[in-house]
Amino acid sequence: MKYKFINFIQRIREHLWFRPLLFCLLSVAAALFSHQADETPLNDLVPEIQTDSLENLLDILSASMLVIAIFAVGSMLSAYSAAGRTATPRSFRIVITDDVSQYALSTFIGAFIFSIVATVALGNGYYNKAGKFILFLITLIFFTAVILIFLRWVDRISRLGRLEHTILQVEEVAAKSLSNYIKNPLRQGVPVIHDFENGKPIFAQNTGYLQQINMSDLQELAEEYDLRVRLNSLPGKFVNENLEIAYVSSNNTLDLTEVSKRINNALQIGHTRLFNEDPRFGLITLTEIASRALSPGVNDPGTAIHIIGSHERLFFLWNDKNREKEENKVVYNNIEVPQIEMSDFFDDAFKPIARDGAGFIEVILRMQKTFSALETINNPEIKSASKKHAKYALNRAEASINIADDLNILKKATL
Repeated sequence: MKYKFINFIQRIREHLWFRPLLFCLLSVAAALFSHQADETPLNDLVPEIQTDSLENLLDILSASMLVIAIFAVGSMLSAYSAAGRTATPRSFRIVITDDVSQYALSTFIGAFIFSIVATVALGNGYYNKAGKFILFLITLIFFTAVILIFLRWVDRISRLGRLEHTILQVEEVAAKSLSNYIKNPLRQGVPVIHDFENGKPIFAQNTGYLQQINMSDLQELAEEYDLRVRLNSLPGKFVNENLEIAYVSSNNTLDLTEVSKRINNALQIGHTRLFNEDPRFGLITLTEIASRALSPGVNDPGTAIHIIGSHERLFFLWNDKNREKEENKVVYNNIEVPQIEMSDFFDDAFKPIARDGAGFIEVILRMQKTFSALETINNPEIKSASKKHAKYALNRAEASINIADDLNILKKATL
């Protein structure tokens, strides 16, 4: 239940309306809170604030905030649209969660609601001397916050939606997801090592992408029925009703209908992939940006080279020798979890770029240098995948480049 609540909060926070709604509630509370000061000794200590001056101040705030909020929404929508056109539609979910823009819009709308509520309350004699003074202070705080946030937001909106900034945002999200995976690839479960010859398949009840796995619910089920669960799918996989998403094994007689229902309830299936639980999705999104840049209509190999550099930084996360190793920390000892093959990560990151950039020597050359760098990481799987993809990229280039000098340069740079 706790996991579902946390997941619900995480999902709802991604919506554009969440922070503005929260700020609206806080602004209404602030406007009404000022009245509480009238019941304190502040009435004898604070100076008198003229109602007319306070009303004028609130009128200025309400009139300006409505205009700025409309302008902010228009600018943000333009930035979101630009991100979808120049990068990839998959980046929209990341761009729309930009904290600076959401806080700015929330502040503008919250200040507008505050000024309206305060004006109505002030006109109906809701405040006395102390209440007016507190309302005056809160209004000044809103003015200061609006000015500072607006200046910060103007700098942000000038970059929001631009291709370079979008790439940076996607890379940051991908790095976070990959770091979590590298730290704990088994999700605190156990590796797939046990005999499941008598295991019974559990089929998905919906068709779509597996988005999240509630390991605690699965462990609770396994302990209740004295069974072992082997997951057959990880977040990011597209499942259907004829696909075995898991297997269960037990020495007891099982109510497979109930077990299947509870396992499916622990596995969230949706229409799209999620970045935070799917470490491959960030790599795929970056590669889509590179493929678009290499299309004949765009012809921008520089962006593809930029993406290759992003991939190199992401794979060097495996090189962090100071990272706390938690993969041996088993919490869900009844759940077997498969690991993602390193070859899958490399296929997501480099194969489409090698295909679409085969005719660009600068792109393939940058890839070969990246593979040489990745080969220095003390990880046998990365070393093997680097050599394999270096050869694949060279073969692609040989089929597209007819200049012998260019091919010789690429061969010298190949592992």
